[in-house]
Amino acid sequence: MEELNIILQKTKDKSTQKEQDEILLQPFTYIQQIPGKQFRSELALAFNHWLLIPGEKLAQIGDIVQMLHNSSLLGVPVAHSIYGVASTINAANYALFLALEKVQQLDHPEATKVYTEQLLELHRGQGMEIYWRDSFTCPSESDYKLMTVRKTGGLFMLAIRLMQLFSSNKEDYSKLTAILGLYFQIRDDYCNLSLKEYTENKSFAEDLTEGKFGFPVIHAVRTQKQDKQVLHILRQRTHDIEVKKYCITLLEKLGSFQYTRKVLETLDAEARSEVARLGSNPYMDRLLNKLLSWKTSDSASITQSNQINHNNVSRSSPNQNTLNCN
Repeated sequence: MEELNIILQKTKDKSTQKEQDEILLQPFTYIQQIPGKQFRSELALAFNHWLLIPGEKLAQIGDIVQMLHNSSLLGVPVAHSIYGVASTINAANYALFLALEKVQQLDHPEATKVYTEQLLELHRGQGMEIYWRDSFTCPSESDYKLMTVRKTGGLFMLAIRLMQLFSSNKEDYSKLTAILGLYFQIRDDYCNLSLKEYTENKSFAEDLTEGKFGFPVIHAVRTQKQDKQVLHILRQRTHDIEVKKYCITLLEKLGSFQYTRKVLETLDAEARSEVARLGSNPYMDRLLNKLLSWKTSDSASITQSNQINHNNVSRSSPNQNTLNCN
C-alpha cells in the first residue's frame, strides 16, 4: 500500500515528469536540432503587423505552431531510424497533447475548438500525402493543391485563428494563408530537387528517396504518360546520387521545372495582390521577397544537371506494380 502511495505521488511530481519527458521526447528533440528556415515564426510576426496581439500571446502561439510542425516531421527524417518507429510515433502523439496543453494555457474559451478544427485539417492533408506515397498513387494537381491547403495552409491558419482570438481584427485571411501554403509547399518541392542544394546539404533530392509525389513530379507523370522513367526512378526510392541527378534532367526536359516556376511566379503575384488588398504590410513584403530566393538558385542547378553523362546512369526497369492515377 505504501508503494502504491509513492507511485501515485510520483504521478504528480513535476521533476519526475520532466525527467521522463526528456526520454519520451528524444525523437522530437532531435528534430528541433535540425536547422530550419523558421518561416512560420516570421509569418506570425508578419501577420501581427495587422493583428497587433501582445508579445506574450504571440510567443505562446509561435511555440504551439512550431511544436506541431516538428511533430509532423517525425516520420520524414531519420528520427525513426535512430529511436525506433514506436518511440517516434509516441513522441509525435505526445507532442500533440503537449501543444494542446499550451493551447489551454492561452486561457480563451474558443482556443481548443480552433486547435481541434485545424489539427483535423492538417491530418487530412498529411494523411493523403502519406497515402499517395505509400500506395504509389499519383494525385491530380487539384488533389495535390487541396492536400497542401489542408496540411501546410492549415497550420498557417491555426496560427492566424489563434492570434485573432486576442485581436480586434477579425478580417478573413483564409485566402492569403491558402496562397502562402501553396507557395511555400510548391517552392519546397521545387527547391528539394535543386542540384545546387547538394553542395550544402547531403540529403540532396531526398523527396525522390522518400518516393514523394512532389509538384514537379506530378506534372511529369500527368503530362508525359508515355515516358515512365520518372515513375520507375521514384518507385526505387533510390539513394544513388547519379540516378537522382538523371531524374532531375528528365524533369527539366519534360518541362516540369518550367511549369513549376510559372506556378511559383503566379502564386507570388497573387500573394502580393492579396496583401495589398488587405492593407500594406512591410513585414509580409519582406517575407515574400525572401521566398523569391528560388529564382537565384535554380539556373545554376539546371546548367549543372544538363552536364550529366546519361550513359553512366543505370535506368530503372519496369516492375509489376501498377500506378494508380485518379
